[in-house]
Amino acid sequence: MLTNRLIACFDVVGGNVTKAIQFQDNIHVGPAAELAKAMYEAHIDELVFYDITASAEKRPIDIETVKKVAREVFIPFTVGGGIRHVEDMYAALEAGAEKISVDSMAVRNPSIITDGAKAFGSQCIVLSTQVKREAGYPSGYRVYIDGARTATDWDAIEWLKHGEALGAGEICLNSIDRDGTLSGYDMELMKMAEKAVNVPIIASGGAGKPEHLHEVFSQTSTQAAIISSMLYSPRLERNYSVKELKDYLLAQKIPMRPI
Repeated sequence: MLTNRLIACFDVVGGNVTKAIQFQDNIHVGPAAELAKAMYEAHIDELVFYDITASAEKRPIDIETVKKVAREVFIPFTVGGGIRHVEDMYAALEAGAEKISVDSMAVRNPSIITDGAKAFGSQCIVLSTQVKREAGYPSGYRVYIDGARTATDWDAIEWLKHGEALGAGEICLNSIDRDGTLSGYDMELMKMAEKAVNVPIIASGGAGKPEHLHEVFSQTSTQAAIISSMLYSPRLERNYSVKELKDYLLAQKIPMRPI
């Protein structure tokens, strides 16, 4: 039986990890490389690194910080932000990443998904998508880009289907409405997504307590969940350790890699 994965997601600005609520009011957490080392030593399953201002600032990903983080972890490591073409993907992989996440540029230039999949394999390409509940769209959710600053014309579920058809091997689905709120994942969104695509989905946005993880793993086919706020958000009254979360999930009969 496949084990589920807990993922720490770093929103990086200037080499430092930040945390926000609904992509606003970012609070400084600490240097990305130092936090990466701590997460690796805590036995997190995977790490995702987003240079969250690269696309809006129209610049490449902060490759030096990617290198610093990669030196501290020996687990699957995904990077995104400022990935504009296959050459940027190659640079990130050479710097130590194992997977590449595309988001804003994928909407602007969808062929980057196909180009990346052809060059490195679909298993290397993660489609990251930020969506917001909005009337007037078939699924009730609309895709946003540029760190949730810019609305697109894409319906969320239609975009996921399109991304899979283009070659994405995994999808990270983030609810803007739930992001950083600690109120739980958007289960309606996750259930629609799992029915629409056949590639693995990463749940993102809203986890605040262990029960939220149990809910998403037990009620959907989701195989991985981002739990950043639970691990190190300054806004949370108490942070959880990776061991606490895994022990709780194992006790609930959720397949996890034990520590």
